[in-house]
Amino acid sequence: MSKQERTPIKSTIDRQRETERLSDSPQKPIGYIELIRQNANFRWLWCGQIVSLLGDWFNLIASAILITELTESGLAIGVLFTIRMLAPFVVTPLAGICADRYNRKHLLIITDIVRVFIVFGFLFVRDASDIWLLYTLTALLFAVSGFFSPARSAILPDITTPRELGTANALGAASWSVMLAVGAAIGGLTTGLFGSQTAFVIDGFTFILSAGFLFGVKLPDAPSTATDHQARVRLTAFRYMRQHPDIFFIAMHKAAIALLLSSGFQVVQIEIAKDYFVIGVGGAISLGLMYCVNGIGSGIGPILARRWTGDRDKPLRISISLGYLIGVLGLAIVAPLFGLVEVLIGGFIRSIGGGIAWVFSTQLLLQRAPNEIRGRIFGTEFALFTLMGGIGTAIIGALLDQFETRTILWGMTGLPLIPAVLWWLWQIRYNRLKQE
Repeated sequence: MSKQERTPIKSTIDRQRETERLSDSPQKPIGYIELIRQNANFRWLWCGQIVSLLGDWFNLIASAILITELTESGLAIGVLFTIRMLAPFVVTPLAGICADRYNRKHLLIITDIVRVFIVFGFLFVRDASDIWLLYTLTALLFAVSGFFSPARSAILPDITTPRELGTANALGAASWSVMLAVGAAIGGLTTGLFGSQTAFVIDGFTFILSAGFLFGVKLPDAPSTATDHQARVRLTAFRYMRQHPDIFFIAMHKAAIALLLSSGFQVVQIEIAKDYFVIGVGGAISLGLMYCVNGIGSGIGPILARRWTGDRDKPLRISISLGYLIGVLGLAIVAPLFGLVEVLIGGFIRSIGGGIAWVFSTQLLLQRAPNEIRGRIFGTEFALFTLMGGIGTAIIGALLDQFETRTILWGMTGLPLIPAVLWWLWQIRYNRLKQE
């Protein structure tokens, strides 16, 4: 794997960026279809993302249902989700450095190829005595994914112009949501009708397709002055964020979403599907429906909100707080467990709020993080996200063996207010600092 080339010669993309920065009338953000049609590099990256995400959700549904069938334990399910979150946390400090030091395209391809072999190992999980193998393979799979995610985030500004960046970020997030909806629905149906083994096979082939698409990406040369690069390369992400507290607070949003809004709710959804509204084997189809509406909501929310925010800094910041409040409303609708329809509606609204906070915090980082340390910043952000997600799933998994699902849901309802208030307080401080 070769080091990313750096040259003082400006590429076409960099010249366009400079022209847009110096323009008296900034151009309107590019449209979604226009971006896909005109930017071949993003198109290949996007296609790879779509098929890879399809397999991810097949794996999630299949693993969750298999654990449920073999153990019938809420704690065992919580352990599965905790491993999925904590395994990337272990490797992301190194992953961020790799995303800054090595060719990001090659890093993405290698992680896809390695994940093919890991996923096919799930086919050997047959009975309760093989649960250790499922946990081990899950840890390996998501440790490798810990290298993929920071590199994928960091590569986006490398292949887009400022006019394209916000659209690319929103489209990538919407695609994640759409594939959550489609992958979870099809994965739930496939697992419910044909079993988890079929879902694991499909998951493996999606990584092969993803790697094939990524071969089409051509990275432009990354210009950087030697002084600027040498100064930043010595910085760790945490040191940089201490010097730039706004970057730190932005990077904390995904951790807050994981701990207080999303990860624990994923575990609760499995219990709802298994014990309250059972459709399909082990509730696989009802679980797929819940994930489906989650995906639709998290995709629609940012797309609609972006019609107001555009890529402007202040509206993006305001919308993040509103996203948390929308999440609170969604949880409050789910908590009584009146019926499957109400659960789906509440989950849809919750995911709208979470999607807005997620996508817009990513957009702020993409716009503000320098290239030389971008991979480490996104690696640190992903590490915090996985750590808090692991803690959240472990706590909820343990609580499900002690308390009723409704009680836990009501307890979760007010938690997203904490980051909403803290972010609002930081905005007051941030605005004062800008005026000084």
